[in-house]
Amino acid sequence: MARDRQKDVDRKGLRADLRDRFPRERALLLPALHYLQHRFGHLPDWAMEVVSWHLGIPASEVYGAATSYSELRIDKPGTHIVRVCTGLSCRVSGADPVLNAVKARLGVEPGETAGVGSDTTVTFETTACGFLCGVAPALQLDGRWLGHATPEQAVKVVNSLIEKVTA
Repeated sequence: MARDRQKDVDRKGLRADLRDRFPRERALLLPALHYLQHRFGHLPDWAMEVVSWHLGIPASEVYGAATSYSELRIDKPGTHIVRVCTGLSCRVSGADPVLNAVKARLGVEPGETAGVGSDTTVTFETTACGFLCGVAPALQLDGRWLGHATPEQAVKVVNSLIEKVTA
């Protein structure tokens, strides 16, 4: 019951924020979704419904836009995010071994979350392009990119994260 009340408060607050920040124009769908992503770290279903209502766009269209862009996420991410670029330049430069090394170390597939401590999780993702072609292959940990990544460096980065959170 208290959770429902909190969600109602969140909806009202989000409605007010959207009114203040975004005119009711269809063209502002992506900026509104980016705002949600920044505010919540992902796109909660209820928040996408509020955007749908505010902009006068069918909820199915909002969901379609949200799932079409790799930088937007529907599911709540883990405490930390490890991302490997799988764009053409990174693939040609050796992203697959980096991807496989992270996958083996975390024990999860891209798009999944692994538990690494009592209250810490790591979400493992890929991105179609990190726009770092000059330093391919690229690996990202919590928003910080590492260029010219090797499988050994990838494992070292993940190990240092795990050591930090379990210490």
